Order: sequence, then C-alpha cells, then structure tokens
Amino acid sequence: MACLIAVEGIDGSGKGTQSARLVEHLCQAGYSAALLSFPRYQETRFGQQIGRFLNGQFGELDQVHPVLVSLLFAGDRLESRRIILDQLARHDVVVCDRYVASNMAHQGAKTSPRELPELLDWIEFIEFQQHQLPRPDLTLWFDLPVSVAQELITRKNQRSYTDRTTDLQEADTEYLERVRGVYAQLAEGNPHWRPISVVQSGTCRGIDEVANEAWSIVRQHLSQ
Repeated sequence: MACLIAVEGIDGSGKGTQSARLVEHLCQAGYSAALLSFPRYQETRFGQQIGRFLNGQFGELDQVHPVLVSLLFAGDRLESRRIILDQLARHDVVVCDRYVASNMAHQGAKTSPRELPELLDWIEFIEFQQHQLPRPDLTLWFDLPVSVAQELITRKNQRSYTDRTTDLQEADTEYLERVRGVYAQLAEGNPHWRPISVVQSGTCRGIDEVANEAWSIVRQHLSQ
C-alpha cells in the first residue's frame, strides 16, 4: 500500500522546497513518488475562494469564524479527493505540501485554549470521517521561529492568489506564533509526527542539510 507523507509548518518554513526535494530523493532511490500541494488555489472552486479569503476579500482574520474557514480548506481537499486516491493507487509514496494538520493549526490559532479541542475534533470529523480522506502515515513538521519565518516570507516569489507581499496569515506575527503553538501540540507525543528544526543555534540550516534529515527520516520509515 502507498505511503502518504504530509509536510507541515508555518508560512516561510520551506515546505514547498522541502516537499520537492523529498520527491527527488524518493525518485532517485527507485520509488515512484508524486507531489500534491494544498490549497489548490487555481485547480478547485474551494481553492479559488481560499485565495479570496487570504487576500482579505472576506474580512480580516478575526472577522470570519474558524469553523467556517475550516470548511473552505476541507472543501479544497474534498474536491481533490479523487486525485489523492488516484495518486496513492499509482505511486509508492505521495507527498502532500500541507494537509489536514494545516487546517487544524491555522484554525486552532484563532480560538481559545478552552475551545481548541472541540475545534480540532470538528476538523478531524469533517476531513477524515465525513470526507473520508486518507490519513497520513508520516507527518514531517518543519519548525522554525516566527521572526525567521517572516524574513523568509518576504523572499517568496509572487503568489497567484494575491498581489500583496504577504497574505492575511503571513502578515500577522502573533497569529503565526499561535499557529506554531498548535503545531507543537499536534506533534507532542504523536508517533506519526517527526519534527525537523530549520534553525540551529540561531542560524538557518542549509536547504540540503534539512532535506537530508527529512530524507533520512522517510527512508527509515519506508524500510520499516
């Protein structure tokens, strides 16, 4: 059965680059691998609406309830469900640049600690039970401080869904700190999650160094 790997982390953590590097490593090692990136801004109707939300057309972050926003991101994956299952049927490994945990972390960052468990349960119900998405076998969490992430965000290429330098989520430092905190909660004690530090001793590690660590983790997982 194919292996589904989710790549997670706050904005600016290098998910897109590391997802692509991981697929390269897999192919070089003889595995058949595919890469899917979420949200699918141009490919799905829900993805187009996510772009509008992140561009500020529905209001500021705190003006749209996280339960409602979670349905946009879950809908994008529901529209893509057939593609996900098709890629899993055709390949040994499918790598997802963002998956369900992104929805949990970003929407969870908008609620109180008391309400967080209920919201996480809601998203898990919608994505995995109602929409019947496959669960990831392994989640790689690329972790780095928000201050470093925001510096890296400014170096990103122009995105298709916004004319801004940063979208609503990327521009809010406190919000990204909370997102990182929810990711930490999701990873804590979960045997299917493996954290990877992007920063070491206050300095960003090289892309190749981080990619090699990710590949080492995945290679060990596949060998088991």
